[in-house]
Amino acid sequence: QVQLVESGGGLVQPGGSLRLSCSASAIIFNSYTMGWYRQAPGNQRELVASISNGGRTNYVDSVKGRFTISRDNAENTVYLQMNNLKPEDTAVYYCNAHHQWRPINLWGQGTQVTVSS
Repeated sequence: QVQLVESGGGLVQPGGSLRLSCSASAIIFNSYTMGWYRQAPGNQRELVASISNGGRTNYVDSVKGRFTISRDNAENTVYLQMNNLKPEDTAVYYCNAHHQWRPINLWGQGTQVTVSS
């Protein structure tokens, strides 16, 4: 059974850090571009960062310089290191796996990140 399982969310003060992890099972991990999306209440889901199998990364402007996406193909895991968090980063963060050649798009269940003092 294909699964993407996120972990690492929580409550943090402004300026703090969190690291999100997403573990994938039952997929050929290196055939997928992996990404992190987020959705705040009343907002559309937006792409935060993505990483190809070759390591090419892409970030939304609002997180550049603060967030880093990485992947460990041996462990079938993608990470999102989030530093200098701001209240506007508060959202549910979703892991996404997008197949490089086939119309396959997978989602995790989401993990809540709350940035508040």
